[in-house]
Amino acid sequence: MLTIKDLEVSIAGKEVIKNLDLEVKPGEAHVIMGLNGTGKSTLLKAISGSHETSAKGKMNFLGNDLLSMSADERAVEGVFMSFQNPIEIPGVNTIYFLKTAINEQRKSRQEEELSSPVFMKELQEKMNFLEIDKSILQRSVNVGFSGGEKKKSEILQMMMLKPKLILLDEIDSGLDIDALKSVAKGINALRDANTSLIIVTHYNRLLEYVKADYVHILHEGKIIKTGDSSLAKELEDRGYENVLSSS
Repeated sequence: MLTIKDLEVSIAGKEVIKNLDLEVKPGEAHVIMGLNGTGKSTLLKAISGSHETSAKGKMNFLGNDLLSMSADERAVEGVFMSFQNPIEIPGVNTIYFLKTAINEQRKSRQEEELSSPVFMKELQEKMNFLEIDKSILQRSVNVGFSGGEKKKSEILQMMMLKPKLILLDEIDSGLDIDALKSVAKGINALRDANTSLIIVTHYNRLLEYVKADYVHILHEGKIIKTGDSSLAKELEDRGYENVLSSS
């Protein structure tokens, strides 16, 4: 699915990621943890093609050289990024945003646009599944949304776009237990043998609902330790300092 080799990433001229290697196979869920400022969000931005980052090295996604592709091209190929702080888009309501995004993606893949009845039927099914109030559809994207509404809206977009590689940057931050369960339900609904996840989180609680195949600790721009989901629990129980000192 995704192979990263000798990746170096800078933001505003400052090197943040240093010679990072990572391999994500189809169907796998990888979790990235680490102290603030270690490069977790930067890594996801580099994979998604954010204009904030400058990257060199190798990133191969399903046979494509990601570093030669724009963010739009990566999205069309199936890379989806949920941001830690989703931006607000005043004047663009959520239903228009979703339908436009889906049909632009289908157009780029030389597929027919979804008709309004088909789109609305699928959208309503996904909203019922996530327990999202339909009033959100007529509101401008993320404008005035609570933290939980923003995160649920991101998961709704993900479920409608059906990406192959899902990048989630602290999707669990600021969520109460009900919203966390709803977000986890949406993530698990898309998991199959052909869909992969990279999740950045500070907490173990999301992993109580979403099974992780690998947990990586990122420190000073490098992956310094990899384990299974028990590593996240160890970090929660012992703290980074103790875990890092034993690495």
